[in-house]
Amino acid sequence: MPAERGVVDYAGTPAVVARNEATFAKYGNQLSPFPTFVTPTFTTTDVTIKQPTRTPIYDASGKLIGYNVTTYNPDGTIAGTTFQAAGAAAPGTGKNSAYDLLLSQFSEYGLGALVEPLKNLITNDTSEGELTLLLRGTESYKKRFAANAERLAKGLTPLSEREYLGMEDQYQNVMRNYGLPASYYAKGDLGVQEGFNKLLANDVSAIELEDRIMTAQSRIINAAPEVTTALKQFYPDIKDGDILAYTLDPSKGLSEIKRKVTAAEIGGAAIGAGLGTGVTRAEELARYGVTAESAQKGYSAIGGGLERGRQLSSIYQQPDYNQAVAEQEVFNLPGQTQAGEKRKKIIGLEKATFGGQTGISSGALSQNRAGSY
Repeated sequence: MPAERGVVDYAGTPAVVARNEATFAKYGNQLSPFPTFVTPTFTTTDVTIKQPTRTPIYDASGKLIGYNVTTYNPDGTIAGTTFQAAGAAAPGTGKNSAYDLLLSQFSEYGLGALVEPLKNLITNDTSEGELTLLLRGTESYKKRFAANAERLAKGLTPLSEREYLGMEDQYQNVMRNYGLPASYYAKGDLGVQEGFNKLLANDVSAIELEDRIMTAQSRIINAAPEVTTALKQFYPDIKDGDILAYTLDPSKGLSEIKRKVTAAEIGGAAIGAGLGTGVTRAEELARYGVTAESAQKGYSAIGGGLERGRQLSSIYQQPDYNQAVAEQEVFNLPGQTQAGEKRKKIIGLEKATFGGQTGISSGALSQNRAGSY
């Protein structure tokens, strides 16, 4: 019986056998009616593969721009690192990964409680960016970062969480350094420092805050009491005990505050010299560059000779030598030359009468005492 196609017949004639053996030798088990298969063996071991890690990357302003994502080989060595932009979903991350990452970030600021309520609101395919949007829509988040809504309404860019908390830290450090009561930076629910919301909403820098505090402390609170007296006379809306609060109110421009303080310093100098002045005149003198120091020197000079000048102008029937005229000469105001001529004229008349002696020229309005002309 002839061999079937594809089958080697070992029971045939010697010639057939020889041919079949030669074929078998060439093709091996491929032509065997009972081919032998080698079954591979596998050794199973438990392998723990290290999960990818993400390292936050921030720009020069502290804003999060993305992450360096590092993946690992089964043996724990680093397989590679790629950059992932902020807000993009990490490959293979799901509900827990996005939630855990956001929770970790906010926990660094002590605000993990803001994130925890979101755990049951997200689905398995929620990305980190979507989770962040959910977080910023919660009432707790809006309360904690309330100044951002006001910034938006004023056309200002909202602050990132890192920037927002960083500014609060700077404000607190400035207030502590200047010895302000802890009530100015006390923390309430969710760590909110109510006094800081206005500062943040009005884009007040830590440098400006320090300037405001210095203005209040060094130029009013710790100054001569006459300055405070003049301030309250000139600006009745500033009450006792409210001077610091007034200067810290960002709705009051810093330049406006300094203008009022300078006017009060000028008014205080006049009061200290036994004179007086009104808010309009004090602000006018401030615009002409009169400072607290020059006001003290000037009014000291004016106060020492003004009364005698009035007497002499009356005695010799000359135009009245009054405080406004003296201020023109002492503070280098418009009309300074004419004011000086008035003084010199009455001095000359007195000298002619009393043999070269005059109460006004040897008194406070002499050049050495006034120091301004």
